[in-house]
Amino acid sequence: MAGGRPNKSDRSDLSDTSDTSDTSDTSDLGRPPGFPFGQKSKSTRLVQIMAKPPAPVRLGIVGFGNMGRFHAEYLRAGKTVGAELVAVCDVNPDALRHPLAQGLAAYGDSRKLIRSGTVDAVIVATPHYDHTTIGIEALTAGLHVLVEKPISVHTADCQRLIAAHKNKKQVFAAMFNQRSSPVYAKVRELVRNGELGGLVRVNWIVSDWFRTQAYYDSGTWRATWAGEGGGVLMNQCPHNLDLLQWICGMPRRVRAFCKLGARHRIEVEDQVTAYLEYDNGATGVFITSTGEAPGTNRLEIAGERGKLLVENGKIRFYRNETQADEFLRTSPQGFGAPPVWNIEIPVPAEQPQHQVLMQGFVDAIRLGTPLLAPASEGIHSVELANAMLYSSALETTVELPLDAAAYEKELKRWITNSKLKKTPAKKITGNFGASFQK
Repeated sequence: MAGGRPNKSDRSDLSDTSDTSDTSDTSDLGRPPGFPFGQKSKSTRLVQIMAKPPAPVRLGIVGFGNMGRFHAEYLRAGKTVGAELVAVCDVNPDALRHPLAQGLAAYGDSRKLIRSGTVDAVIVATPHYDHTTIGIEALTAGLHVLVEKPISVHTADCQRLIAAHKNKKQVFAAMFNQRSSPVYAKVRELVRNGELGGLVRVNWIVSDWFRTQAYYDSGTWRATWAGEGGGVLMNQCPHNLDLLQWICGMPRRVRAFCKLGARHRIEVEDQVTAYLEYDNGATGVFITSTGEAPGTNRLEIAGERGKLLVENGKIRFYRNETQADEFLRTSPQGFGAPPVWNIEIPVPAEQPQHQVLMQGFVDAIRLGTPLLAPASEGIHSVELANAMLYSSALETTVELPLDAAAYEKELKRWITNSKLKKTPAKKITGNFGASFQK
């Protein structure tokens, strides 16, 4: 993919549009590597059938709020092959009295669960800052770890967490469930395989993350610098920022405008417009909000060979018959443009995204299959979010890679200077799971 700078976890040269990191054949259905539950050769499957099946993975969930219970529901229903949920942990005793926790080992301290010997792997679904400390503790104890997004609040903590993954036999994954979407997998395939040619422009408006004031009032940690380390960029948009860099690579420069509490009584950003510049001169715009209704989710990626439009779960490919850069140099027409083919790209139906990622995590432990979302790649979405907040605060363009220490220092200053007084958490109604598909 021409345009984005190579991510640290991807050694391939993105100026070469071939994607050497993905050796599976995904051209037929636009599936990501190993979608949905890993693809193996006939000989590998035969050996696995003849051999004794690996033991089930004993899972523990740390953090039994909305997200922890969401994972517990499908795990307890037996929807993840080769996994057994055996333990849960939460600092709130009431959370451990939930029906989904009944019959499981229950802990009020994550360190006790990690050292108990009852689990092989943990799912970290706590408030954001704890992802780093609990993740490090679990990795140091020799457990496999699946951490919710974001993997940490700021880039410096990401570096600390990733550095703790010293034993590469331990599986360390991130819950970037939207990578399992056949739509985004196909878009990545088209871009990385060079179907668009060199990157010219990317625009993503994702303003359908609508949240009410009641949502923000449902937790004392929500939408605070000390509790979440940010707003829409750190809570909702890690998915979109991860997909953006997964598809297009990382930009070189960011200039952002983040409005703090523009639509809600919160101290962090709920409205963002960011301008991106890539190494090859391509540009991008990223717009998001939790206060706009009806919202929009529209991704456009333009290259020399055409444009991809992703909206409402569909992909349209406007393919130039002649590359734009060639046509503008050679055509004698003053007002002409390359003829365009208008194609709708077929994609298979969505599968339950979190279950796909969980199955991949378990399969990586039991069968050695590659991860779709290694945790080491989680640093990139955090770096983008940090850069946008930092750029807005300093009112200047920020170069990437971000100065992690400088941003950490600034974030601590925001926490120290916080004047927001949150009232006790209030219960909310609504379908938590319905907010995932974006």
